[in-house]
Amino acid sequence: MAQPSIDVIQELGKALTPDQVATDSLSLETYGQDWTRFATPAPLAIVFPRSTEDVVAVVLCARTHGFALVPSGGRTGLSGGAVAANGEVVVSMDKLKAVGAVNVTDRSVTVGAGAITQSIQDAASQVGLFYPVDFASSGSSQIGGNIATNAGGINVIRYGMTRDWVAGLTVVTGKGEVMALNKGLMKNNTGLDFRHLFIGSEGILGFITEATLKLTAPPKNATVLVLGLSDMDAIMRVLERIQSTASLLAYEFFSELAVSKVVEHAGVARPFDTQTPFYALIEFENDSERIEAALFDAVEACMEEGWVIDAVMSQNVGQARALWRLREDISETLTRWTPYKNDISATVGNVPELLSRVDAVVHQHYPSWEVVWYGHIGDGNLHLNILKPEALDVAVFKARCGEVSKEIFEAIQLLGGSVSAEHGVGTLKAPYLGYTKTESEIEAMRAIKSIFDPDGILNPGKVFPLKQA
Repeated sequence: MAQPSIDVIQELGKALTPDQVATDSLSLETYGQDWTRFATPAPLAIVFPRSTEDVVAVVLCARTHGFALVPSGGRTGLSGGAVAANGEVVVSMDKLKAVGAVNVTDRSVTVGAGAITQSIQDAASQVGLFYPVDFASSGSSQIGGNIATNAGGINVIRYGMTRDWVAGLTVVTGKGEVMALNKGLMKNNTGLDFRHLFIGSEGILGFITEATLKLTAPPKNATVLVLGLSDMDAIMRVLERIQSTASLLAYEFFSELAVSKVVEHAGVARPFDTQTPFYALIEFENDSERIEAALFDAVEACMEEGWVIDAVMSQNVGQARALWRLREDISETLTRWTPYKNDISATVGNVPELLSRVDAVVHQHYPSWEVVWYGHIGDGNLHLNILKPEALDVAVFKARCGEVSKEIFEAIQLLGGSVSAEHGVGTLKAPYLGYTKTESEIEAMRAIKSIFDPDGILNPGKVFPLKQA
């Protein structure tokens, strides 16, 4: 797409108002990138729509003048999906942050795309309800971005992905058309449900401006258990034993290196004095003495097997939150090392083989580099973080990691897994999409994009691998 002239700034000021358009260097740098930090931000301008109608005006302006648009939420993405590095106009959802009154009867709430995830959780909590999609960035991520990447997080084992909690969407397509999808209905069997096309679409079909979300009852007396594990094999053995005892809310794992980084740089306390190769964090509904006793018996059995070396269980909400920091503070703590992230998944039953294969590849190629494992292992999702050595150039580091990613993704492909479990494809995983999707699937996705975005102005370069000339 040809670069637009500077007159575009004036046209955007006419389509919106001048105070809704920013071109200062701080705004361009801030809104032109996400947490990946692998590309230099270089947007033309940032716009701040205050309504769905404003988004329509921006899209029509882009169609008329031939410039590209990049959606921007909380910019907590980890795949480069919100990066604007080629003179695009960034469309920030910061002003679309309203959280409507909770509908207690329908157990739903309608919110703007810029609403912070934590604010939605708080609104639900105030009326005794629960929005269960949760992750480390909930205090800064926006719901539009969560929906656009079908965010998962720590409660997937019990509650599923974001997709399971979206009852309706308002979207603006690349044609500038407004669509109200499903309208919050529980039952609506009237043909294709385009709502599910936009969930996980990463902004390549249109802009999500409003969402109606489902809510549920909160868990009772959520209790956290942290176990120190003997080795990688113990991770799944413990899951099988514990899951047969209680219905879990979460089953997370992380390595000793992850714990040491969080303890040193985030000021988090160790769960116990013993250092173990891996840790499991388990959250469960402790709603009866029988459940707690059964969990104690299961942990004791795991210790007798040699799988668990040490353990601690929260006694109150404050302790539970402190233990959760061991897991939730990892991603932000690692940001200082510009990590190359692989967000991979397999069926839960295939996780041990996936772990073994990928770990072998990693240690073969990065024997002296720090590699941090953690993830939502209860739903088959692993996060592999390769930390950049301080003296190594970012571009060289990214290129070397990309080369080895092919071997990692070949292992995933053999197991029928995914190269992106929950972070989206963005730019970082676009070259590897073929390891999870067939060529016919990719071409069908391109065809669908052309229907909603015929001019190709929405988030170009994201999701799809570049076609060979």
